[in-house]
Amino acid sequence: MDQDFLMELLKITDEEKAILEQQKRVSKELYTSKTNFIIESEKFLSKDKMIMVRKHTRFVDFPLHKHDYIEVNYVYNGELQQTVGGRPITLKKGELLLLNQHMEHEIKACGMDDIIINFIIRPAFFDFIFSFLSSENIVSDFLINSLYNSTQNGQFLYFKVAEVRSIQELIGKIIYEIMFPSTFSESTIKLYMGLFLIELIKNSDKMERKEEASINHYQVVESLKYIEEHFKEASLYELADRLNQSHYGLSKTIKKATSHTFKELLQERRLLKAKELLEGTNLPIAAIVEQIGYDNISYFYRIFKGKYGQTPKEFREQTVRG
Repeated sequence: MDQDFLMELLKITDEEKAILEQQKRVSKELYTSKTNFIIESEKFLSKDKMIMVRKHTRFVDFPLHKHDYIEVNYVYNGELQQTVGGRPITLKKGELLLLNQHMEHEIKACGMDDIIINFIIRPAFFDFIFSFLSSENIVSDFLINSLYNSTQNGQFLYFKVAEVRSIQELIGKIIYEIMFPSTFSESTIKLYMGLFLIELIKNSDKMERKEEASINHYQVVESLKYIEEHFKEASLYELADRLNQSHYGLSKTIKKATSHTFKELLQERRLLKAKELLEGTNLPIAAIVEQIGYDNISYFYRIFKGKYGQTPKEFREQTVRG
């Protein structure tokens, strides 16, 4: 990221030109198809993408709104004034704000030199991140609230990290990979994002937070990590023993936090692994079924088709054709 990139970002977009010349307001249809102002990820992200960056539109106030995705506001240049959950916040250059999809905020019009980069991230993008994170930290707690809708708790994390070089460099690298993609950009972005979250945890002393309810998610995070790492042979009973909990009590905790049962979460992870193996290997389907932990191929075919609308064979053939 250099001066040339800043000059490119300072250019007025077509949307900004229309605002300056005539509209003086946000065109909601560009952001949502809903009656309520809930900005939709599908307006910016194709179905096969999980994350992108977008320059925030200047010269106009954004009224109170939510998103159906996790948003990161990053101040590349200038500042950003907004009211988040009823609290006024002014982000300075190099600072960032993580908002989950349940938090309402409104934004004051940015001036010409205020360049804000918005990260638009589908909550499911963070599924694999739990294998990298320790259980008891503020970022894991934030992600649990964001990934699962059962609580509907608005939450934000405000990081004053302008002087933290490691975070600034990682953000720059992520922006570059998204804006100038190469063959390995998708994998690279995932790795950078994992490192980025770890750096945020390490710098949690520079963070302010707000949430509408505080929940201890230790058992849920450990359960998600266990499923991620042991999906082939995972068992609720074994997990309960590891956490020194009754299987019944742990099952209720998982269901309450995620709106899914342990079995549903495990099945989701196994099907995702099967999809990866069908796309990326020539393994026979029977071998894939065994590798993900099922011993009934007919059952696997049924749940795979229920999830993806195709049999495993049809899915693989389509992938090869594509």
